[in-house]
Amino acid sequence: MKIIIAQLNPTVGDLQGNTNRVVELFTRAAGSADLIVFSELFLVAYPPRDLLEKPTLIAGVRESVAELQKLSRQYPETGLVVGAPIPSELAMGKGLYNAALLIHRGEVRWQAKSLLPSYDVFDETRYFASPGQVLVLPFKDHLLGISICEDAWYEYEANSRKLYRFNPIQELAQQGASVFINISASPFFCGKEEIRYHLFRRHCQKYNTPFIYVNQVGGNDELIFDGRSLALDVRGELLRVLPAFQEAVTTVDLSRPAPRQAFQPLDKIASVHDALILGLRDYLRKCGFSRTVVGLSGGLDSAITCYLAQQAVGPENVLGVIMPSLYSSPGSIIDSEKLARNLGVKTVTIPITPIYQAYLASLQEHFPVAELDVSMENIQARIRGNILMAYSNKYGYLVLSTGNKSELAVGYCTLYGDMSGGLAVISDVPKTMIYELAGYINRRGEVIPGEIITKPPSAELRPDQKDQDTLPPYDILDKILEYYINDGMSCQEIVAQGFDPECVRWVMRAVDRNEYKRRQAAPGLKVTSKAFGSGRRMPIAARYEV
Repeated sequence: MKIIIAQLNPTVGDLQGNTNRVVELFTRAAGSADLIVFSELFLVAYPPRDLLEKPTLIAGVRESVAELQKLSRQYPETGLVVGAPIPSELAMGKGLYNAALLIHRGEVRWQAKSLLPSYDVFDETRYFASPGQVLVLPFKDHLLGISICEDAWYEYEANSRKLYRFNPIQELAQQGASVFINISASPFFCGKEEIRYHLFRRHCQKYNTPFIYVNQVGGNDELIFDGRSLALDVRGELLRVLPAFQEAVTTVDLSRPAPRQAFQPLDKIASVHDALILGLRDYLRKCGFSRTVVGLSGGLDSAITCYLAQQAVGPENVLGVIMPSLYSSPGSIIDSEKLARNLGVKTVTIPITPIYQAYLASLQEHFPVAELDVSMENIQARIRGNILMAYSNKYGYLVLSTGNKSELAVGYCTLYGDMSGGLAVISDVPKTMIYELAGYINRRGEVIPGEIITKPPSAELRPDQKDQDTLPPYDILDKILEYYINDGMSCQEIVAQGFDPECVRWVMRAVDRNEYKRRQAAPGLKVTSKAFGSGRRMPIAARYEV
């Protein structure tokens, strides 16, 4: 059987545009393969969230399916599998299934998703019902064992506690499936594609059945989908793997021997680099923006953000704004200008000292401002945020905030200041990984000036300020944050890893008490296993001591 794997980048809610992609490929490829397979919920794209509660969307899905049925009658030799939300036949519950539709010769058969994840960024029980059963679908001379994303993750060995009572892949195998097909929208995080490969490989080996995996690619809001669709033979040997972070279409012939490939996992930093560029590009494109503006401080975070923007939309669509104050070092301006020359982006320089002094004069009679304190530091950050937002309002630029995950975790950032923006590009990138990214960017020559990389990190809001005056060293801070946020360790468990108890308690309390800031932050791109945002839902008004 010849199967076309369609790894495409749909837009959430763009029912007509996504349907047109199916029609275009089906029309072009029909006759050259037995089956064309698209990703999970492709017609509405993943994640559609509360758009699923709009009756007009579901009605539109019915019209799109009818259009595909009509088209399939014209090309009876080829079938297609496409993901879509469909009304359930259940008298109770959510009223929708997350379904894979098998459309062939004008007929539609479907398989609904059984395992509905409700952890991390997933919230599928909010929208969908589970049918509680799976059935193989006859197609030509084959029995298709179709599953949807989480259905294939029942046996994931990292789950210390089983989340589900039912194993769809096992059930499909017992019904005699001749090929497993899994349509998916599996969000990226570092190392996940290797987990998927080994999991699917075990399915092949356990059930002596080939496995076709079709994943969505592209960025939708904070989620990035890496693609890396693949085909495995009955022994779990790799027949084909599609590229990461780009659209691709390929044909796999399961009836003919094919040379096996060695699975090469993505390099961690290279994958984060490519994911951030794709996520930023798609966020801009799908939100209707074409240009960005970035505040350039001479620091590494703003340099990395500016570079990512340049890669995503081109240097002509990026503006860097340099806003020196009386506490800015001369090197900060020089380094920012050098970065801009290396990237080919335009800059403007707007000194903020006159504005800052006007603030102080206005506030003098209301509270003492003779002593430089945090409120005075934050005024500078907020002046800069206002300037960037003015450029956004005037010219339609999207402001990119430049804070990293380490800063956001412990509140080392200013509301309505450096947190201002429409997208927090590196908010899930720890500071230590920021340095690794810089090394990767400069692997073939200097792009990020060396002076920016080697200088001690500083907000430059008071004389001779350094991040490490207030924060633990970043290598220590980031490891504690990983244990606490990603792994969910307790204070005692982290201390047992060899960290100072007072330092651990300080970090954990800082994370907890700054939830109110993060709730007001711009959406950020997820690249680790646990990001701030929809996948981490902590209360603000809470009293919990570590």
